Amino acid sequence: MPDQTDSPETLARHSAKMAKKKAARDKIMAKKEGEKGLIIVHTGPGKGKSSSGFGMILRCIAHGMPCAVVQFIKGAWDTGERSLITGHFGDLCQFYAMGEGFTWETQDRARDIAAAQAGWEKAKELIRDPEIRMVLLDEINIALRYDYLSIDEVLTFLRTEKPEMTHVVLTGRNAAEPLIEAADLVTEMTLVKHPFRSGIKAQAGVEF
Repeated sequence: MPDQTDSPETLARHSAKMAKKKAARDKIMAKKEGEKGLIIVHTGPGKGKSSSGFGMILRCIAHGMPCAVVQFIKGAWDTGERSLITGHFGDLCQFYAMGEGFTWETQDRARDIAAAQAGWEKAKELIRDPEIRMVLLDEINIALRYDYLSIDEVLTFLRTEKPEMTHVVLTGRNAAEPLIEAADLVTEMTLVKHPFRSGIKAQAGVEF
């Protein structure tokens, strides 16, 4: 509801300002015609990187677009998104939980590297399939940070073998600078407050 104290002159100025803003926006949008498969990075210390990636996957599902998920770290977790997608949308979204937990949980570098490499091989197979419109590589940035995977190999593959219209989403904190430079869309999640610092454990529906 508008402020009842607004005068006709104030409302008229507001309408004129919004009309000018809309005209400028329409002019910008008229020049945006191209489409392409994007390399999308969600990184930063804040919460929400994987959640945002799964939000995009659900959009693809809603549009009837085939998609896929490869989880590089959280594969051992029984997450809500995994249960939802595999239980209800398996015909549209392939889901592969390849990780065995965070590196401090396995405490076995060779095992972590093997799991990451297996995840990357599956990811390449899915990305190469032109029928799949989006592939989410959940927490791959962590695997890259710990040198479980080669950043040069990942970037070369994305540049040379990714189909033109396929979107690839890479999540995880500490994204490598070369990946950020190569990406079309990069979002950094910042941390302001987190309940973990107040002694609150990870909870269903919020973290998993």
